[in-house]
Amino acid sequence: MPGQFEPLPGGGAAVALDDVEISIIRSLAVQLLELIGPGPAEDASEDPLAELFAEGPSEPPSDPVLRRLFPDAYGDPEGAPQAREAEEQRAHSAEFRRYTENDLRAGKRDNALAVVRTLDALSSASAGEEGAVLKLSPQESQQWLRALNDLRLAIGSRLEIADEDDTDLLYRLPDEDPRKPMVMAYLWLGGLQESLVATLMA
Repeated sequence: MPGQFEPLPGGGAAVALDDVEISIIRSLAVQLLELIGPGPAEDASEDPLAELFAEGPSEPPSDPVLRRLFPDAYGDPEGAPQAREAEEQRAHSAEFRRYTENDLRAGKRDNALAVVRTLDALSSASAGEEGAVLKLSPQESQQWLRALNDLRLAIGSRLEIADEDDTDLLYRLPDEDPRKPMVMAYLWLGGLQESLVATLMA
């Protein structure tokens, strides 16, 4: 079925995508890569263990999308009932972020890159045709699942979606609303994600 993932024999998943869908997903994945930023320079150190123990940032990102992708581990300090508790939350979150965010960024970067690479390989293999069937290995399927989640979080953050009630409002947006294209992408990616989850759980 077009636009819905289906299981492959031996594991993995497949989905039929047209050229426009391929272009949209690839463009969004590239934008996500640009937002996450590059990894540490390969020649930054002669010591292979140095990167393993490299410290990341201790402050949350200023961009609201990145804050959604890399939230504070100990909740929002602004919601703490007392100043002392808020300060403790900030300190714990800063410590956790310092030692985990680099790895989290690397993982999200790898997932988005997997999306771009599989789509590029698909486009090369189906040159001259309108659309193609994307076939993903079990590992690629997991990377796609995580990347689709990150893309929806990013778009949801731009649309200021905080909970399910906000999602319900998206269906009632008038066509002339400038957010409509982004909303359509958000809902479509959600359908893709749901079908991939169902496929991998089958």
